[in-house]
Amino acid sequence: MEFKDYYATLGVEPSAGEAEIKTAYRRLARKYHPDVSKEAGAEDKFKAINEAYEALRDPEKRAAYDQLRAQGYRPGEEFNVPPNYGGGGFNFEEVFGGGGPNGGFSDFFESLFARQRGGQGAGPGPGFSSHGHAPNRDTRAKLSVPLEAAYNGDSLRITVNGKQLDVRVPKGIRPGQVIRLAGQGNHGGNLLLEVEYAAHPQFEVDGRNILYTLPVTPWQAALGTSISVPTLGGAVELKIPADSDAGRKLRLRGRGLPGSPEGDQIVELEIVAPAATDEAQKKAYRNLAKAFGETI
Repeated sequence: MEFKDYYATLGVEPSAGEAEIKTAYRRLARKYHPDVSKEAGAEDKFKAINEAYEALRDPEKRAAYDQLRAQGYRPGEEFNVPPNYGGGGFNFEEVFGGGGPNGGFSDFFESLFARQRGGQGAGPGPGFSSHGHAPNRDTRAKLSVPLEAAYNGDSLRITVNGKQLDVRVPKGIRPGQVIRLAGQGNHGGNLLLEVEYAAHPQFEVDGRNILYTLPVTPWQAALGTSISVPTLGGAVELKIPADSDAGRKLRLRGRGLPGSPEGDQIVELEIVAPAATDEAQKKAYRNLAKAFGETI
């Protein structure tokens, strides 16, 4: 298998901070999202972007990956996991659903991180250790749940120690809640899956509310319009009031995560001026400036 450059995939430098990495991920994920992009190979690029972000957003995963890069591995080179890899304390007790945004990661990703959560080869992480555990002791792991699965309720297929399991995700499940799989842990014990939400290319979460940033043109913000907005339950029409400023927040009631009470979707307006690519568009901008008393 080939060594992957996750920084190049996201278009950032290895020195990039957490915020820069997140911004790059969201920009690229929106561009190549299969529901948006018609570009050939967009789905593969979308998967690669998600994989890179999953590796770099977690400080421990990133440290483990950087440790390998420091050893001189280069993208495209043939790569085999070093025999001593995984002995430095980077233990990842995570399980990724096979059907969600974090599913279907490459062999390279799995060789680095699945090994450290109890796969074959390197020493297993503490959640799946077979040493020093009394029989029937529960095994704990983290389950990365796509927001769509938490919204609709769904079944995720996961792989634990080379074994495939189907996990039913209840509708409206929250981070920190635990799904119990009886008898699926070590030595006949239970497998306790602590839920966390998977990173999403379009949405963020605040409690049960879904946060979304909507780019609008200056004239849409000034004159008002109606725009189709994605939600976890499908696209809906949102009315943009006239004279809206950048940062204005509009609420789609009941469009957040299910629960009692159910959440809303909060849409924040981001005013984006399209680039003037020809003389007619530049002239239009000059006329606009003139109409507002400016000379350019």
